[in-house]
Amino acid sequence: MAKLTREDVLKLAQLARLELTDEEIEEYRSELTAILGYVEQLQSVDIGGLRPTNQVTGLTNVMRADEVVDYGYRPLDLLKNVPDVQDDHIKVKRIIA
Repeated sequence: MAKLTREDVLKLAQLARLELTDEEIEEYRSELTAILGYVEQLQSVDIGGLRPTNQVTGLTNVMRADEVVDYGYRPLDLLKNVPDVQDDHIKVKRIIA
């Protein structure tokens, strides 16, 4: 298992432009060593028979053709139901101050 040294942590801190105290250096050394150990454990898993996956729920896109439906209304007829119309458009209150 890979063990990070104090110098390794200082180099990472320098690359990340972090200033660490001695306590933080020791804390990160142990935490990063544990993380690397976990990554090593994952790398040892046999994935030979597995297919790559990019979607795990089994859902697929359902596409349908666009279909024009005539409901028997003309746009100008519909504008008769709104409170205020201007130039064949619905007029609303101004919301930008």
